[in-house]
Amino acid sequence: MDNTLSLTVDEVRTECQGVIVLVMIDARGRTLPPWNAGAHIDVHLPNDLVRQYSLCGDPQDRSRYEIAVLRDPNSRGGSEFLHAQVKKGATLTVSAPRNHFHFREAQEYLFVAGGIGITPLIPMIAAAQRSGVPFAVRYAGSRRSAMAFVDLVDALPNTMIHASDEGPRLRLEEVLTPDLSAGCLIYSCGPARLLDALSSRCAEIGLTDQLHIERFAAAALNVDTSKDQSFDVELARSNKVIEVGAEQTILDALAAAGIKVTSSCAEGICGSCETAVLDGDVDHRDQILDDDEKAANEVMMICCSRATSRRLVLDI
Repeated sequence: MDNTLSLTVDEVRTECQGVIVLVMIDARGRTLPPWNAGAHIDVHLPNDLVRQYSLCGDPQDRSRYEIAVLRDPNSRGGSEFLHAQVKKGATLTVSAPRNHFHFREAQEYLFVAGGIGITPLIPMIAAAQRSGVPFAVRYAGSRRSAMAFVDLVDALPNTMIHASDEGPRLRLEEVLTPDLSAGCLIYSCGPARLLDALSSRCAEIGLTDQLHIERFAAAALNVDTSKDQSFDVELARSNKVIEVGAEQTILDALAAAGIKVTSSCAEGICGSCETAVLDGDVDHRDQILDDDEKAANEVMMICCSRATSRRLVLDI
């Protein structure tokens, strides 16, 4: 089922050096699908490119979606196209919002952002502020002029901006201490170096269960692929059976058979290829699902995960 929306760009504004904000609306004024803090949308671009962008507006405003786009000098066509080609009045095809970075209730929060990683945290911070729950923000970047929403964040209580060109860098050992409340949830998004250091620090002082992160790129996983074997995938809606080779992903096997499935990252971090599992056992290799979701065996990311059973039945 096609869950895409055709939206009109209502506003394009420069947020900071290298970052623009796109505001999208339904041209007929229809209410957009709901979303919660932490959600993102897929933006479908020319040449079959699909890119994910966190929603950074107000979830209570169902008339618009807002995304912030960093211009990546190594862009393969995603951010470069949005910066150079998209103007007010343009039409963009986007997915309905999805959320794998759920904002959960807690007694208090610590938000740690690096660079453009501030974007999914903005709605979370706003929700914490509305609910009156105590929170702290630590926002790191290379220079203030290139830090999105820095003035908004800087005006919040219990916030520290760590711009490398202004002063001391963010020191996680000073932010994450063993006496951090057990009721405090830690939310973070940013470059891999920050998230890896954050994960290591939390593991070191016993805070791993309180940490929730979202990555832009997959972390290195120690997956032994030497025992991977071929298996069959039954496509329940298509009434087809496709063999997946030992060195193929399900996504690759489907593509070779001429079956197109929406995908983007090919690393198990974006969720665009999430597929319902109707039968069979899954070897989950993504970095999205938590342990409970993996144990439930209800969905899988077909760009990277495989089968431990001889046959998988998928809702395709």
